[in-house]
Amino acid sequence: MTRTLDVVIVGGGRVGHQTAELLVARNDTVTVVEQDSEVVDRLADAWIATVIRGDGTDPGILEQAGVEGADVIAALTGVSGVNLAACLVAERLSPGIRTVARIEREGADAYGELVDEVVFPERAGARVAANRIAGDDIQTIADVTGDIEVMEVRVAEGAPAAGRSLRDIRFPSGTLVVSDDDGNQIARPETTIDAGTQYLVAAEPDVVDEVLALLRG
Repeated sequence: MTRTLDVVIVGGGRVGHQTAELLVARNDTVTVVEQDSEVVDRLADAWIATVIRGDGTDPGILEQAGVEGADVIAALTGVSGVNLAACLVAERLSPGIRTVARIEREGADAYGELVDEVVFPERAGARVAANRIAGDDIQTIADVTGDIEVMEVRVAEGAPAAGRSLRDIRFPSGTLVVSDDDGNQIARPETTIDAGTQYLVAAEPDVVDEVLALLRG
């Protein structure tokens, strides 16, 4: 089964809300921390994730959100300093937690030294934030339009598709393995899917989970 994540999102505005929707669609568990009562009400009405009202830089609020048991904290408010502070507090409470901060383009390099991932949602959208939260083994190409997911997927050891040629793998309809293992050729029926190697894969949204299950186990 594809591993799911426990994610705490700080900031329930447009970016946080859309990112939460994408993560929940991937079966991840999401808790959103938001200060604005109107935004909290809107999130609660949408019934997407657990919502906690409070300051995302407050250790007590982050503890209430379950940061100590979470895999990732994604600070996605519109204020870079708040996002950085939330990540640093979370890391103090839960050493080893993956930290993702939304920042403005200016000063990106400095922030990148303090958190695991930085995102620039104004340029690339919530989908990129969701991919940074998910980690490095699956990355959606940022600038693709429409609903089709185009992903670079690293094949996991022991995955159902590992060690088999494409002609022998029963991918669901709506799937296209685009590149071979070195990225220099379009994949062909005889192309072998090797564990530990990344492939470029396009898939319609309703079959993404099935495709990832084949490639990631």
